[in-house]
Formats: sequence, C-alpha cells, structure tokens
Amino acid sequence: MAEVINMPRLSDTMEEGTVASWLKKVGDKIEEGDILAEIETDKATMEFESFNEGVLLYIGVKEGETTKVDTLLAIIGEEGEDISELLNGSASEEKEADVTLSAVEESSNENTQTTEIPEGVIVVTMPRLSDTMEEGTVATWLKKVGDTVEEGDILAEIETDKATMEFESFQSGTLLHVGLNEGESAKVDALLAIIGPAGTNVSDIAKNFKVDSGVSEQVEAKHEHKMETPKKEAPKVEAKKAEVVAAHSSNGRLYVSPLAKKMAEEKGINLSQVNGSGENGRIVKRDIENFTPAAQSASVGKFVPTGQEDFDEIPNSNMRKAIAKNLAKSKFTAPHYYLNVEFDMENAMAFRAQYNSMPDTKISYNDMIVKACALALKQHPQVNSRWFDDRMQLNNHVHIGVAVAVPDGLVVPVVRFANEQSLPQIGAAVKDYAGRARNKKLSLDEMEGSTFTISNLGMFGIESFTSIINQPNSAILSVGAIVAKPVVKDGQVVAGNTMKLTMACDHRTVDGATGAQFLQTLKGYIENPITMLL
Repeated sequence: MAEVINMPRLSDTMEEGTVASWLKKVGDKIEEGDILAEIETDKATMEFESFNEGVLLYIGVKEGETTKVDTLLAIIGEEGEDISELLNGSASEEKEADVTLSAVEESSNENTQTTEIPEGVIVVTMPRLSDTMEEGTVATWLKKVGDTVEEGDILAEIETDKATMEFESFQSGTLLHVGLNEGESAKVDALLAIIGPAGTNVSDIAKNFKVDSGVSEQVEAKHEHKMETPKKEAPKVEAKKAEVVAAHSSNGRLYVSPLAKKMAEEKGINLSQVNGSGENGRIVKRDIENFTPAAQSASVGKFVPTGQEDFDEIPNSNMRKAIAKNLAKSKFTAPHYYLNVEFDMENAMAFRAQYNSMPDTKISYNDMIVKACALALKQHPQVNSRWFDDRMQLNNHVHIGVAVAVPDGLVVPVVRFANEQSLPQIGAAVKDYAGRARNKKLSLDEMEGSTFTISNLGMFGIESFTSIINQPNSAILSVGAIVAKPVVKDGQVVAGNTMKLTMACDHRTVDGATGAQFLQTLKGYIENPITMLL
C-alpha cells in the first residue's frame, strides 16, 4: 500500500522547507534508511531519509521549490500502483486545510487578543526527533533559567519512543523560561523553552502559549492533582522519612544528575538511599562522594518502623511504553507457536577454543549463533519473511536483530548482511552496538530493518525460555545456556554439553514443517561449525 511522505519538521522553528536536491528519482527502488532528498530548512540543509520501502512513485516538490511542513513531498509504494486517489485526496485536504486555517485565523483575530513576542525572543517547542514520535520527555536539562545559550549548545536530553537524544539550540541568548520540568512529557510542538535577551519578561508568552492540548495527559493530571488536592499534615513518621529520602519527587521519581547516576552505578550505590542536596532534592556529584551506607541505614532505621509497607512509583518511560505497545500488538496479532530443540555443543566448544587461540581474535557463542542463523536463513527465506494482509515479503537480505538489555528495557540493534560477515566482524559489531545501546548512543537506523531476531539469556544461566516475536519479523530465536549433562552417544551414556533453543514463529508465514527444516539446517552449522567457513 502506498505511503504519503510529507515535508518533515527538521528543526524546532521550521515552518517550511525547500528541496535542495533529490537523491532519488521517480521509479527508483527505495530501501528503509535511504536518503531521499536534501531539505533546506531555516537553519541548515539536512539529509532526509526514508522510513519506508518500495518504489518512488511520485515527487510533489521539485528541486528549488518550497512547501510548508506536513504537505505532500513524495509517495512511495509498489511499482505500478494507482495513486490517483492519494493525489486527489491530498489536493482536497490542502484546500480544506487552507479554508479551515483562514477561518481559524479570522476568528482568532476577531475574538482573541494575541500576545506580542518581543524582538529577539524565540519560543522553542518540543521537536519531533523520530518519525513515530508523538510526545517527548525531558530526561535532563543541561541548561537552567538564566544561563547563556550559544547556538549549538545542548539544551536538554529528550527521551523519545526510540531513544534518549541530545537536543541542541539553534539560537543564542539567555534561557528565560523552561516549559517542562525534568521527567515531564509533552506532545510534539508544545512549549519547551523560551530564549531571548537577558531580563526580558516572557511570563505572558509562557502563560498564553497553546498548541492543541500540547501538554500530555500525564502532566495535566499531575498539575490538576497538585491544584485540587487539599493540603493536610502528614504523620510524623512519613515526614521524617521524606527528609531522609529527599531526592524523591511527589510522584516517586528520583531526580539525579547524569554524572551522579554514573558514579552511583560504578560504586554500587542504591540511589533511593541517597539524600539529595541539589535543587529540589536533586542528587548531585557531592552526594555520591559523601555517601556513607552505614550512616544512611542507621538514619532510615531510626525513622521508619520495622515492617512498614513502602514502595516507589516509577513513571513509564517512552521506551517502556513503546515496548509494551509493540509486544502486546505482536502477541495478540501474530499467532505464535514454539519449536524446541537441543543441540550438541561439543564441536562448537572445541571450534571456539581453537578460533580464539589465534592472536587478537575472540568470538563468542552468540557470534557463532548469529552467523549460523544468517546462513540458514539464506536457505529458508520463508523464515526470513514479513507478513502483509495481501502478501508475504520473502527477504533475500539477512539483517539479524540482537536483543540487548538496557536500564529502561530492551533495544534491538541490527547486524546488517550478517551472512556476508566473518565471525570476528559480527563479534565486533555486536560488542559495539551493545556498549552504545547501554549508553543510549545508538542511532535510529541502527535499530531498524531486522529480518530475524535473536535473544540470548544463556549468559544469565537461563536454560530455556520463549520470546515474543519482534515484528515485523516472522520469527525470533531464544538461546539458553550451555549445560554439562549426561548424554547418550553410540548407545553409551557419556559426559556432554548441550544447549536448548526455542524458536517462536508467526504461523501466518512460517508453517511447522518450514520452521523445523530451518532448525535442522541451523543444527548442522552449530554442531559442525567448520561448515560456516566453507
């Protein structure tokens, strides 16, 4: 089905964009991640990549032409697909939008007194940092009200549904107002901050700024709760407990600087036991440096009776909400079934030991499984497939997603063309992705485009488990630990080492026999790993 690509908002102040150059022409095949065009904004000329696959069927804005944000830029779909309705619909919508906008502006001019923005003052709104982003959460402010901001300075770290990303300023001036506190969320284009000349009064601008329910329901509910809940005196025990754990906000969130958080992780300090001395009880570097576990434990014991019920509430991050939404959708739309196998790992263990005996070489069992799966998928493209309502897409390329646990949940960086890479290349890629994933430094394109996924919990001692399919993949392989156990060989019980694997399959694309044949091929590579090098 054809997809309409609109002019993206590539900066917080961008209202229209100019196509500097098209890097694809009508009729070209488009892969997810390909650069479609170079778009000139009010700030810079930026590359605009495709989040869709197909054929470029239509270009709505020629090179050198300018159009407003969210108007038709291009259409991508299947070769020969009829897009006349989309083109007619787009024209009708634009005309209707122009009429509606004119009516709104006219009504607004008649009935609403607008707030004039002083010269030099810039309203910074919540940016759209990914194609699916609808709202963002301020993870950390790196500037505070009153600070001087230079163009290119990092204002804040914004948490999207995909990752936590640095947001830089395109303006210079003084940070006059912050529209969201750390931990609060707002929809795209809602008020984020105001920058301008020092001393400028922007209270009216902040008060009257409206963008169609810009602040998310979560934040609105929070403010509403603060306004409507009558004040009452807390019990003495609870009051003193609040003094001890001063770093907790009213909603249970821990406020902590990135440096303090990193130091606490390195020292193994439980942040919930640290008394924050920064603004609003924020935990800062000196609190970690001066933390004494024994003294803190004695202090807590003094004020909190033994056996008292207690809990912390942690607001769901955008990543956690996205994981919940995607996995629930996968579980309840794709008919899962599971195939269980157990492989003999004697040859694999000997192969790895011999391979790692070479200088400057180190591969893991996971690297071997990635390579073996990639080779097997080339022989069984139906397992390397994607379901659509009217067709199946059998992928000839093999991009293996490798699940990596991070503090906020799970991300799946992608090893592209894994069948063509050597074992050391796969090992280096996975190690690099895992490290940057835990530091939230992965780019969006490094987490998209997988055709098959591997989840390995063997390093945690888990012998076997099942996973939920990472859509749009058709299957996911769950890898358990290598276990030393008695096995039967040639009619004799001998010591051996085995590994259990479970493959979850989407029955719409992968029949039982198809999945079993894939696992048989995989068994050949794992139990005779030298064949992966032939």
